[in-house]
Amino acid sequence: MTTLEKVAQTLKNGNSIAVFSHIRPDGDTIGSALAVKYLLEDMGKTVTLFCDGEIPQKFAAVCDITAFTSALPKQKYDVYFAVDCADEQRIGAFSYLFEGEKPNTVLIDHHVSNTRYAALSFVEDVAATCQLIYRLAGVLGAEITPRIANALMLGLSTDTGHFAHNNVTEETFLVAAALKKAGADSHKISQAMFKSQTRTRAALQAEVMGNMRFYREGKIAVISISKAQLNYYGAKADVTEGFIDYPLSVEGVEIAISMLQVGEKNFKISFRSKGKANVNQLAGVFGGGGHVQASGCMVNGYFEDVEDKLVFQASNYLED
Repeated sequence: MTTLEKVAQTLKNGNSIAVFSHIRPDGDTIGSALAVKYLLEDMGKTVTLFCDGEIPQKFAAVCDITAFTSALPKQKYDVYFAVDCADEQRIGAFSYLFEGEKPNTVLIDHHVSNTRYAALSFVEDVAATCQLIYRLAGVLGAEITPRIANALMLGLSTDTGHFAHNNVTEETFLVAAALKKAGADSHKISQAMFKSQTRTRAALQAEVMGNMRFYREGKIAVISISKAQLNYYGAKADVTEGFIDYPLSVEGVEIAISMLQVGEKNFKISFRSKGKANVNQLAGVFGGGGHVQASGCMVNGYFEDVEDKLVFQASNYLED
């Protein structure tokens, strides 16, 4: 059984550590990676952050997005550490480093669908991976400096809807309180992540929500964002983060589905549930996963066919 003590000892034994965030990075994987970097650098370690993809510009307001590289490693590291990555595919181009539970690989994650692909895999279903990284800091005996606190608060805030989701527990609030005391700027994070957007994003969101579709007596809501729409507004795919929260807020909706076109016949699907439907299992039908109330997958096909498949399968997870 993997414990945080075993993870901490592996990190202590290594001098050079490579840390990996997941593709299409969010606040939790970014905050976790940065916190690990700062924790280990304060211990005298050499740390490099990797992410297969560009870090969304909005995070620049609250953290150092220049700390990440998308280049393949040119050297060997003592430890390869994945954070907030439910499976190897989520690591993208760097997944080969973890194939077959290679020695000196470590992961910390909070997704119930995690495949335990590292030699040391610590997985627990909590509000955010940053909550687990905070525990790791305690095991390491590390001081929570303001920059570490800010990185961890970023993950806690974004993965809980700024503490509004029902994945928040007493421990989550206790960790947040400790991070605030250590210097985290929760107000700045909240403003940048939830209360600020460009006019382009606002216009795109208005169009997308105006075309929302409802199925199964209004219990399923579907939104879609095409590449043509992104091109028209000059927007990148990352600006659509958070769009799915709107259809889920509609009265009567139990499952919200977002279809983001990423290729000619390739769609990134996000599922959300108000609690009755297990969308982790729903995503699993399509080879994806995540959490009981928030999961995702990739689906190939023509738009109409993909939507029909999603709605049909989602119907199976509605209560009678």
